Amino acid sequence: MKRYKIIFNGFIASLFFVALFSPLSFAGSLPSHAELQETLMAVVKENNGGFGFHMWATVVDRDGVVKAVVFSGNDRGDQWPGSRVISAQKANTANAFSLPGFALSTANLFSAVQPGGSLYGLQESNPVSPEVAYQGSSEKFGTEKDPMVGHKIGGVNIFGGGLALYNSEGKLIGALGVSGDSSCADHNIAWKVRHGLNLDYVPSGVSPTKDDNIVYDITNGISASGWGHPQCTPEAARIAREFPKTHPVRKTK
Repeated sequence: MKRYKIIFNGFIASLFFVALFSPLSFAGSLPSHAELQETLMAVVKENNGGFGFHMWATVVDRDGVVKAVVFSGNDRGDQWPGSRVISAQKANTANAFSLPGFALSTANLFSAVQPGGSLYGLQESNPVSPEVAYQGSSEKFGTEKDPMVGHKIGGVNIFGGGLALYNSEGKLIGALGVSGDSSCADHNIAWKVRHGLNLDYVPSGVSPTKDDNIVYDITNGISASGWGHPQCTPEAARIAREFPKTHPVRKTK
């Protein structure tokens, strides 16, 4: 009996060692399916300046691999079906065009990709993989077994709803994308969800507050900064402008 106890204890120790030092421990800093869904459901109940619709949310890791896909309603049909892939596209975009020391939200890209903009054509550069986007059973969409999980979705989206994720060490570990409401409300919801997940240690960005908040500076079709996004409603714009007070980005020590 003593011999078996020693073997069992050794097995447990081995599992602990693998869990501690395995590369998967890096992915553990991203939210689980349950954590992401719980946070999204809470935020959707708040005033976000949009229609109050249910939402999809997707998280990708730094390699662009989908790690979690969730929805806030009771069933996958309670959200716009097309927004599932858009949420993943937004997550991929925010991850693909943010750096360890500099974050760009999908909202920041709107003006830059217009004809004559500094990043014109960017939206055509990394297409969504339709094989990944539409594979598998629809019944699994938004569950822990969503067919996109474990695959690279690709895609570039240039309106609000995608944000890079930075942990408490300031490390860029992936990105979040949400979709299902107006583009401005999508940004607000993504901002609140990221804040709720404690993954908003944003180093710098193009907004007036030097982060990746949405910028409303378009007049007569021209963005003063080159990073502006159209205003959907005055209420959505007000909510975003108050984020430095209500949901400020965190700073590493």
